[in-house]
Amino acid sequence: MSKYILKRLIKNPNKSPCFIVAEISGNHNGKLSNAIKLVKAAKKSGANAVKIQLYSPDYLTINSNKKDFLINSKNSWSNYKNLYNLYKKAQTPISWYPKIFKECNKHNLILFSSVFDLKTVDFLSKKKCPIYKIASPEITDIPLIEKVAKLKKPVILSSGLATIKDLQLAIKTLRRNFQNKIILLKCTSAYPAPTEELNLSTMQDYKKRFNLITGFSDHTKGNNAALTAVALGAKVIEKHIVLNKKVKTVDSFFSSDPQDFKEMVLGIREVEKAIGKISYKISKSSIKNLPGRKSIYAVKRIKKNEKFSKDNIRCVRPSFGLHPKYFNFLLGKKSNKNLVVGDRITLKMLRK
Repeated sequence: MSKYILKRLIKNPNKSPCFIVAEISGNHNGKLSNAIKLVKAAKKSGANAVKIQLYSPDYLTINSNKKDFLINSKNSWSNYKNLYNLYKKAQTPISWYPKIFKECNKHNLILFSSVFDLKTVDFLSKKKCPIYKIASPEITDIPLIEKVAKLKKPVILSSGLATIKDLQLAIKTLRRNFQNKIILLKCTSAYPAPTEELNLSTMQDYKKRFNLITGFSDHTKGNNAALTAVALGAKVIEKHIVLNKKVKTVDSFFSSDPQDFKEMVLGIREVEKAIGKISYKISKSSIKNLPGRKSIYAVKRIKKNEKFSKDNIRCVRPSFGLHPKYFNFLLGKKSNKNLVVGDRITLKMLRK
């Protein structure tokens, strides 16, 4: 089912249900067993895919305590002191991939990864990874984007740290390499992300400006933002999942536990039902209430040859009488029969 949704998303996004991604990130807390549990939790919560972050900290940064590599004291991850320590704590080792893939395959979940270096792209290519994610800090890594583009697999871009020029260059790079299966996620790279800084309506501008599939990478607490994004046209929702928010992990402070994630998925599916399609038909469930509309009835006794007037006829509920559009036409014309209060008015009652 998940593979079908992905194919449908790429082929005809307008008719596809939202593709929901559970981001594991470093919430496995350095244990493969937790990563496996998170896959199972993602399945039970209704996700279509699991995303991991494969990298080695040695390829992502430098193990240095020079000022450039220290984490600002105001940063949510400042207790890790420098970038290397943070990335080492959060990494998902490449050696875990086969077991995580096997577990995802067992549960009919798509597994894919964010990529941060060329070596990891080579590894995932051999494993036939179905999607590649370019995280927003990598939006300027043009050699990385070029290499991913040539694999001809769908590419997800995240916009959190990207300017409009960064997005234009990344998308141009992909298309120049004949890659048109592009999904652009609106993202606010703050943890947790403030609601007032989400600017989700930008997704609609993405679609007009770049003519691609849009979505939302959600770093907020709660589900309101994700549901709003779907209502605005998001076809991909990505959100971090953690086994237990009370157990501290790298990203637990802004992640959803399985119950929260499940409620989000159920909410998204309800929003999709509500969005529906363009239709001017009266709904099936509403038809039984058609009599609740108005029609013309006698509201006083009307004698034969008496004129219809505003005093003796009125537009009232229900709708079994004459359509209200005939009300002014009736005024001043004579009735050909005696009528009592509550009689339906019809054109056959007019004296010729």
